[in-house]
Amino acid sequence: MAIVLRAVFTGLPRDIDDGRGAPWRSGFFKTPQVGDVHLGTGGLEGDGQADRSVHGGPEKAALGYCTTHYHAWRTELGRDDLVAGAFGENLLFDGLDEESAMVGDRYRVGDAIIAVSQPRQPCWKLARRCGLPTMPALAIANGRLGWYFRVTAPGAIRAGATVELVDRPNPGWSIARINRIFFAAADEARQRLPEILQLPGLSSEFAAICTKRFPPG
Repeated sequence: MAIVLRAVFTGLPRDIDDGRGAPWRSGFFKTPQVGDVHLGTGGLEGDGQADRSVHGGPEKAALGYCTTHYHAWRTELGRDDLVAGAFGENLLFDGLDEESAMVGDRYRVGDAIIAVSQPRQPCWKLARRCGLPTMPALAIANGRLGWYFRVTAPGAIRAGATVELVDRPNPGWSIARINRIFFAAADEARQRLPEILQLPGLSSEFAAICTKRFPPG
């Protein structure tokens, strides 16, 4: 199946008062872009994150998500407000998801080359954005979390572009497989951790998270 970049989303941090508690600040709310958008090593032009200690940066320059996930969410939750962009993604794909995206994969999209760097870990802002406290747990259970890219060659990208796989150094090591190990029982995860940490292209940040979560025991 051909991979297509279906949409490009950007948004800058802003204060949000959604009536669900104290106002909060986030770059979660993004809008689709038409035409060329520059994608640099730090992310998309016009995009930003409120908490740079846990979001953004060169190893998490852009967040990817799959179009078919939204149909599944709407069906399962009976909500028609969960539409493209609701998960805060920057890049929305047809034909690429957590099962088919392998850690270290490099893809050419427009003038840029992007590389899969790590899974996304959901935080409280996903729950707040969707108005559903259990949303992070649901996303972990069904695997529709999204994944991050680093940018190895900056350039212009645009919605509708065909995406070409350039290199696959870790066949079999999908984002979904790593998620299943990461969220498995501690003993099982600890046993598989050395394999994960040796994967070329895995972000150093995620490697540190894994080591902290599953210290040698």
